[in-house]
Parts: sequence; C-alpha cells; structure tokens
Amino acid sequence: MSLSKKDVEYVAALARLHVSEEEKESLSHELSRILEHASELQKLDLDGVEPTSHVGVTQTVIRKDEPRESMPPELVLQNAPDAEDDQFKVPAVMEG
Repeated sequence: MSLSKKDVEYVAALARLHVSEEEKESLSHELSRILEHASELQKLDLDGVEPTSHVGVTQTVIRKDEPRESMPPELVLQNAPDAEDDQFKVPAVMEG
C-alpha cells in the first residue's frame, strides 16, 4: 500500500501536526513501509496462538506485606526541599 502526500496531509491534520513539504515526502515513504509490514503480519497463521501482552515471561517481585516500624520523620524529610510540621511542603496547585 502506498500513501500519497495527500494521505500524509490528512493524517497530519487529524493529529494536528504541522508537516513541511520535505517531511511529507519522507513520511509518505516511511508510513507506506509501515503499512506494508503490517499487511505482511496480517498474513501470519495465528490459529492456536494465545494472545499475549508481553513477549517474554513476566514476574512481579513483591515483598511480603508485613507490618514494620515507620522511618523517623527526620530521615524521611532530610532531602525534602521544604518541610513543615513533619510533612512535605509543596506549592499550592489550587487557589483558595
């Protein structure tokens, strides 16, 4: 599938991107190659292949949720740019 400059202009308008004439030529070629690759992937026989979200095996390593003593506020706040009453002090994000 080959994309024209007009196709690139249309996609750029949808994405609200400004694309120069030089970029239109380049993008037309690059996007066409991406679509060709995608069409090749569509030809693969995937019967019996389980859908996956990751290529490899993933394992979440989580420590046991066991109660323990809290860190002292002095230690927690030692690198804070600003603190007040044993709390992090941050700029207000809302008025009032």
